[in-house]
Amino acid sequence: MFEIAVIEDPAVAGVSLDPTRARLLAELAEPGSASSLAAKMGMPRQKINYHLRALEEHGLVELVEERRKGNMTERLLRATAASYVISPVALSPLAPDPARSPDRLSARWLLALAAKLVRDVGTLITGATKAGKRVATFALDGEVRFASAADRAAFVEELTATVAALVSKYHDEHAPGGRDHRVVVAVHPTVKTEGTEQK
Repeated sequence: MFEIAVIEDPAVAGVSLDPTRARLLAELAEPGSASSLAAKMGMPRQKINYHLRALEEHGLVELVEERRKGNMTERLLRATAASYVISPVALSPLAPDPARSPDRLSARWLLALAAKLVRDVGTLITGATKAGKRVATFALDGEVRFASAADRAAFVEELTATVAALVSKYHDEHAPGGRDHRVVVAVHPTVKTEGTEQK
């Protein structure tokens, strides 16, 4: 089971978004059968089987074990991943494009850039998984509390200059065997989750 699987196929995305199937995927973090799932979810076994077949056909669940129970065979299934991300590739014609919203101070531009990041890293993960390799990445995630809008603007200006200096220092256009890497830096207000006090 993968920690995260990337969904790029529109049909697979559609199957995963059905509320019953999404719940089944969550339940199948641990192997389960149609009977055990029917009891947990309070649904008829036949209906559970219908949804499990759809999930299996689209590669979202896999057979772990078959057990004989009298004259019946019980199939134990498990989700292929602990969690799933739907790539913007699944909505290709509708996927956001940063080039269409070039205002770099716009929240919509940031969202389009984030969608591009999900798409690109998702493609890398899919390719690396098929090749049995890992993707070399690095990310920073933190919070900063600004005293004023002026401080935030000064921070952005200094951050931009610092990143530009680092890129200039290490970028080598003609390095033999070199590999291009994308650098994405974002600053946005923190979203407070339920149970978190607003500061």
